[in-house]
Amino acid sequence: MTTTADRKQTAAHLLAAHGQSHIFAAFDQLDEAGQTRLLDQIDAINWTNLDNLVETYVKNKPLFELPDTVEPAPYYAKDPTGDAADKFAKARELGDQLLREGKVAAFVVAGGSGTRLGWPGPKGTYPATPISGKTLFHVFSEYLLKVGQKYGKPVPWYIMTSPVNDAATRAHFEENNYFDLDPSDVMFFEQGTMPSIAYDGRLFMSGPDSIVLNADGHGGSLKALARSGAVNDMKQRGVEQISYFQVDNPNVKCVDPLFVGLHALEGAQMSSKMLPKVEPREKLGNFCLVDNKMTVVEYSDLPDELAEQRLEDGSLRFLAGSIAIHVIAVDFVEKLNAGGDLALPFHRADKKVPHIDFESGQTVEPTEPNGVKLEQFVFDALPFGDTSIVLETDRVEEFAPIKNAEGVDSAVTSKQLQSERAGNWLEAAGVKVPRRADGSVDAIIELSHLTAIEPADLRAADLPAQIKPGTEALL
Repeated sequence: MTTTADRKQTAAHLLAAHGQSHIFAAFDQLDEAGQTRLLDQIDAINWTNLDNLVETYVKNKPLFELPDTVEPAPYYAKDPTGDAADKFAKARELGDQLLREGKVAAFVVAGGSGTRLGWPGPKGTYPATPISGKTLFHVFSEYLLKVGQKYGKPVPWYIMTSPVNDAATRAHFEENNYFDLDPSDVMFFEQGTMPSIAYDGRLFMSGPDSIVLNADGHGGSLKALARSGAVNDMKQRGVEQISYFQVDNPNVKCVDPLFVGLHALEGAQMSSKMLPKVEPREKLGNFCLVDNKMTVVEYSDLPDELAEQRLEDGSLRFLAGSIAIHVIAVDFVEKLNAGGDLALPFHRADKKVPHIDFESGQTVEPTEPNGVKLEQFVFDALPFGDTSIVLETDRVEEFAPIKNAEGVDSAVTSKQLQSERAGNWLEAAGVKVPRRADGSVDAIIELSHLTAIEPADLRAADLPAQIKPGTEALL
């Protein structure tokens, strides 16, 4: 049996070899629980790999070099004509079939907190809807319940939390009886972490018994799927395709049969939805073909001369913006994790990292960036696939993110977009919806996913003949 003393000796040699002996500065003053906690953190780090990352991303600052051959990625327009319309019909049929056969799972990346929103809990527990204040998790749960009702097969839901919000997320579901979902169809697991690193290469400490850790980014979700056993669970259920989305968007289609069907029809490994950018420098990643491989080039990395290019009709040449909605084949996730180490690149973020001072042990609250956090991005998996498709979607239909406390992409703008989408759907179903002079809906409308997850569902709903201007309508 390995004793704490044995572990201490091994760890001390390891830390000395990698220039991190400061981590053990107060080890002998820790109680048994603190010593075990710190030793567990040390054991969890791949130190050789970390040395390489420190040299590559911390002591040196990688510069993005745009490849010589960068072209706009092709995409399927949201309103197809001709042969594309026929393909959409076949894709919808295939997507419906996959859902009936239980071959599609939902996967939400929900490791974030509501700090930027002034919300004390996990972001998924934020009250998001315009009238009833249903939480984001509640909204998604109702969507998946409706899918299960329509197709006669529950959609298994995989929820990636973080070490910071895992317990609170699980408690939210338990307190709300899983929003009527079967708990056996909901699986929680934590995303991975990376140490936060000072500019001199030393790891920050949050206390004498703890290394400062940060989430490893949404790209780490692909590693977490395998590590947690989620992929094995999917295979046992017969799941072939994963519908990936992020927790902050209440208008997202948690599972879109058309999108899933197009992806499967093309034999794609990882596919994406896009929005047409409203202006050249909009802060969305750009879908591009680099050496004939689907790639997302970040908005900050696309040169102005490319971002500003326009076609003859005046539209942007690099038009397709990424909104973090994907379909990913289960066997592709397995391939990416083959060998036990996900091969995605890391991205450097310079951050203000609170920590204890290496020498004095006093708490430091920096006012300027003092170190680096390393993250992986999920879209960096795209070039590893042989086939990938991009499908255009609509801002009102599927992009109402809640990221900021005010302004763009805030709760206010999200609720407006939720009302707009509901108004559009109701109007298409024959309901008279009041409009302002600028065409916006002159009412606050909340349409439950239990009522409809697409306009066609309203044919079976009991709807009012009209909605009065300036009123609230909860349907």
